[in-house]
Amino acid sequence: MASIEQYEAFVETIDRGSLTAAAKRLNRSLQSVSRAIATLEEELGVELVRRTTRRLNPTPAGLTLHERLRAALKDINDARADAKRETARVSGLFRIGAPVRFAPNFVVPSAVAFQHKFPDLEIELALTDAFADMIEDRLDVAIRIGDLGAASLRSRKVAQLRRIVVAAPSYLARHGSPRTPDDLASHLCVVRTVGPEGDAWPLTVNGAVVRTAVKGAFRTNDAAAANVAVLHGAGIGLAPLWQVRQDIDDGRLEILLPEHQPPPIPVSAVWPGSVGTPARTRLFVDMLVHRLAGERI
Repeated sequence: MASIEQYEAFVETIDRGSLTAAAKRLNRSLQSVSRAIATLEEELGVELVRRTTRRLNPTPAGLTLHERLRAALKDINDARADAKRETARVSGLFRIGAPVRFAPNFVVPSAVAFQHKFPDLEIELALTDAFADMIEDRLDVAIRIGDLGAASLRSRKVAQLRRIVVAAPSYLARHGSPRTPDDLASHLCVVRTVGPEGDAWPLTVNGAVVRTAVKGAFRTNDAAAANVAVLHGAGIGLAPLWQVRQDIDDGRLEILLPEHQPPPIPVSAVWPGSVGTPARTRLFVDMLVHRLAGERI
């Protein structure tokens, strides 16, 4: 297939009326421009220009091709210019907000890759599990799990978090495994006291989400503490896959009720603004979406 350079050589030759003028305009050798047109004619199987001693004249096929290529090359050059302008704008201080435990594994790698791509950029990461005020905290973008916060924020979903029911082999050896969500009523469960789902797990039954009441002797307001309690046999737990994935891979936890998993939780990027999205914010979110697409979360 012909290259962009060959198309450029053809268009410039028709515009300038000679190989010499086209070569000078493109800063290429006369032989290079002549060879490009000959190659293009050979590939298309049609004569594009008629050569005389004084001038090159386009054939009817050449005129048609010239008109189409000239417009296409303009679009390509405009796109290149836009990309360069946007790249030039990706600089300065870029502040990112993100959840404390989620950020190191899933936000920081993308942030570092983004900084490598745009070395004039400084990145400051502000970690908190609370909803930060985007304006007061001077955040360019924030990553939020579940609720988005203020309705005035612009947003884009970047991933979904899979949630699973798990237990340690030591607990299952003593109490057995639940076979249905209703069986959880006779089991000890580790309850998270923060959030609406603490003691009412949203499990899927016959395609619908059913709130299943659970209870247990170990309760905590911290996700990490809940996971450790489950790991040590305090009871059955409900956790995002990414938080306990290594323990599952290593056999320290087992997945229960796989056909009744809760619906996934969306992970979104949010940013202030009611009109347009700044180039660096859009480019960072694009990178985050691309990189998270390959993660087991």
